[in-house]
Amino acid sequence: MFEFDLNLKLMVYHLIQLAIAFVLSLPIALNREMKDKGAGLRTFPLVSIASCAFMLVAVDIYHGGAAEPEARIMYAIITGMGFIGGGAIFKGDNTVKGTATAASLWNTAAIGISVAYGRYEIAIILSVVNFLILQFSEPFKVKDNLE
Repeated sequence: MFEFDLNLKLMVYHLIQLAIAFVLSLPIALNREMKDKGAGLRTFPLVSIASCAFMLVAVDIYHGGAAEPEARIMYAIITGMGFIGGGAIFKGDNTVKGTATAASLWNTAAIGISVAYGRYEIAIILSVVNFLILQFSEPFKVKDNLE
C-alpha cells in the first residue's frame, strides 16, 4: 500500500554534502553582505545548497551512471543561474553594476554541483578564488567619472 523508505545513512551523507556546500558559499556571501551588495548571506548559501540538492537527487535517481539525464539537470541549473544572475545586474545611464555579484551567484551554483559530485577540490578552489577576487580586486578596478 504505502511504502516509506528512509535511509538514515544516506540522509546523514546528504546532510553533510549540503553542509559543505553551505560552508563553502559563506566567504562569498559574507563579502557581498559586508559590501552591501544586493545578494548576500541568504542568497548565496541558498543557491549553493539548492544546486547541490538538485544534483544529489539527480545522482540518486539516475544511480550515478546515466550521464545524459544528470547533464540535463546540470544544464538547467546553469541556465537558471544565468537568469537569476541577470536579475542582479543593474544598468544605469553610464554604468553597469552587479556583474560581479551575478558571476558569483553562477560560481556558487558550480560550488554546489561540485560538492554533489564529491569534487571537493574544485568546490574549494572555486570558493577561495571567488572570495579573493571579490575581496582584493576592487582597488584595481578602473573608475569612470562620466559626469
